[in-house]
Amino acid sequence: MASRGQWVAVGVIVAVLAAAVAAGMALSPELRPVRPGSDAPGFEALDVASGETVSLSNYDGQIVLLNLWATWCLPCEREMPSMQRLHEQLGPVGLKVVAVSLDATGPEKVLAWVRDRELTFDVLHNREGRLERVYQTTGLPESFVIDRDGVIVKKEIGAREWDSPSQLAFFRRLLAQERTSPH
Repeated sequence: MASRGQWVAVGVIVAVLAAAVAAGMALSPELRPVRPGSDAPGFEALDVASGETVSLSNYDGQIVLLNLWATWCLPCEREMPSMQRLHEQLGPVGLKVVAVSLDATGPEKVLAWVRDRELTFDVLHNREGRLERVYQTTGLPESFVIDRDGVIVKKEIGAREWDSPSQLAFFRRLLAQERTSPH
């Protein structure tokens, strides 16, 4: 039978381990849950059209539909036309559609795919896989709507009709809102 001292030692070890896990989660953004209500994790990716490196901070103060996808993903391809129509309707009033390809191939292949489909919204490329870890994706496509304050307000797993009446109403409401925090 264990003595009281042994149980105290076990309790101390468990407390130290719990504190270490909590500290690790606090210090590592990759361990924080990415969900509605949380700050959108920052990232850098290559703009396939310009060849420039772009970061999420380039879109500060804007409403962003951040879509993570790949050229080999059939559901991703199916939703792209609705993203293009959403961009055409609400881009002029401030919505930024940003699709980040997670393809392991080079940006030239992604750019050719985009041009073949005549997509005109921002298409970025991140082949290192960091974005998948940071945004804790479970599959593709996966999308995040980010408000003007950089907070995720919606997360969608799977393909969507982004220009449906309900989606358009949702984005129009967001576009009508002002920033709530000074950045």
